[in-house]
Amino acid sequence: MRVFLFLSVFALLAACNNNERDPLLDAGPYAALSDSIRRQPRNADHYYRRGQLLFTNGEFAVAKRDLRQAWSLQPREDIGLSLATALRRESDDSAFVFLQKAREELPESLALAIGLARGYQQKGQAPAALEICDNILKVLPNQLDALLLKADLLEETGRDNEALQTLEQAYSYAPFDVELVHRVGFAYAMAGNDRVLPLIDSLIQLDKEGLHAEPYYFRGLYYEKKGNNIEAIRWLDEAVRHDYNFLDAHMEKGQILYGMKRYNDALQTFQLALTITPTFADGYYWVARCLEAMGNKDDARTNYQRAYGLDKTNNDAKAAAERL
Repeated sequence: MRVFLFLSVFALLAACNNNERDPLLDAGPYAALSDSIRRQPRNADHYYRRGQLLFTNGEFAVAKRDLRQAWSLQPREDIGLSLATALRRESDDSAFVFLQKAREELPESLALAIGLARGYQQKGQAPAALEICDNILKVLPNQLDALLLKADLLEETGRDNEALQTLEQAYSYAPFDVELVHRVGFAYAMAGNDRVLPLIDSLIQLDKEGLHAEPYYFRGLYYEKKGNNIEAIRWLDEAVRHDYNFLDAHMEKGQILYGMKRYNDALQTFQLALTITPTFADGYYWVARCLEAMGNKDDARTNYQRAYGLDKTNNDAKAAAERL
């Protein structure tokens, strides 16, 4: 029995040694790190740096092996995050299982906690993800990643008012974060909240060169929610004037026109959107709706089929094509 165990261990060590003499690892940018690993086989940083380099160069399987070795030698937040990213290429489940274990090993790591919460989010387990966010925020109420993820989760579960309150809390801590400001503006606009108006004015005032279309888009959404379609279209046109490729503005305008039964105008708007992004499934779906409303059922069916072909989750397009 002891002989068998010794031979097994010897074979395992030989296999590890053979991996170290892998021609890939002894050539090019990896050679120096491989030499360092042979000299200091217990140094996690050598494996970590080589794993990162391998991952960057698309050698994912070997990178994952190095990152696992680095983690086994020294469980650290940066190594854990890199390994989770490598595992995610294999499967989300692999990354999720690792993050659960890593969280137990490094319970103080905020980044690993957020990563695990996102894993729960992907699995549709919003309560578990929200619990992690809330636990972080009890200790660090201004932790932006936790606040923004919590807002996402609340929106996904239909708790829009709570989501908006969470975004406002995040905004109070980071009022100069452009992406966050735009997200708050969008939430205000979609809620028809008058607070969006001074926010829009400040964004336009700060945009000296007139490069950003978002403030005009938010104003268009706001007026749409208020039932003022003419004013909404005017501001959506202004958004497009600032950024011709702003697809959301084109689509929103088209849907407003469709709701006003101005089907030909809506059709032209959606067709214009498709010149910007020819593979945009929703564009074909709305083109089809316009054509169907105008009595052109053959072309409508074709466009419903195109929409479903580009987006297999668009069951409305599939059902409409079958109906026609």
